[in-house]
Amino acid sequence: MNATEGSWRRGIDGGVMRWLVILASVVVMAASSVNCSRDRANSASDIFSSPNILAPSTMHAPATHVATEGEGVRKKPGGANSSSSLTLVMHADTNGNGLPDWGDTVTFNVSTTETTEPHVDLTCSQNGVIVYWATTGYFESYLWPWTQFMTLSSTAWQGGAAECTAELYYFGGRRMPVLASISFTAGP
Repeated sequence: MNATEGSWRRGIDGGVMRWLVILASVVVMAASSVNCSRDRANSASDIFSSPNILAPSTMHAPATHVATEGEGVRKKPGGANSSSSLTLVMHADTNGNGLPDWGDTVTFNVSTTETTEPHVDLTCSQNGVIVYWATTGYFESYLWPWTQFMTLSSTAWQGGAAECTAELYYFGGRRMPVLASISFTAGP
């Protein structure tokens, strides 16, 4: 191998290495949206401790609708109304009580005439401190559909009840209008 071949191969190897570093960064960023905490001290550990970091729950139980629903009606220009609804759905109910509890996996049924790209933001707090935060899109072309399954736990939330609020919203330029919201208590 001559000097020209050696420098060409080092260039190729360096390009492949840069590509792998970029790919790894994208995977970590996508995974971080699954189960993150707004508590910056715990955010990195939340990424890697999430039980659903790259896939939905492994439990194959049918989804259960919970009686928590939120609706919204907005006036559009010209007098027409738009409607939106948000319903909590149990995906994996570990204790089988049909209610959201710590460690359960939830998702949402979303309906809106306001946008084709609705999102849901879920925040849970204990004693006023945010212990869980997740956001995801609920539309067919959303790039990370597994994030629609939210496991109610984090490194900041090791157990116990928490007050949770889910908001249905969309991106409207600089605004993020909330179309519907629900609040519920996640049991211990």
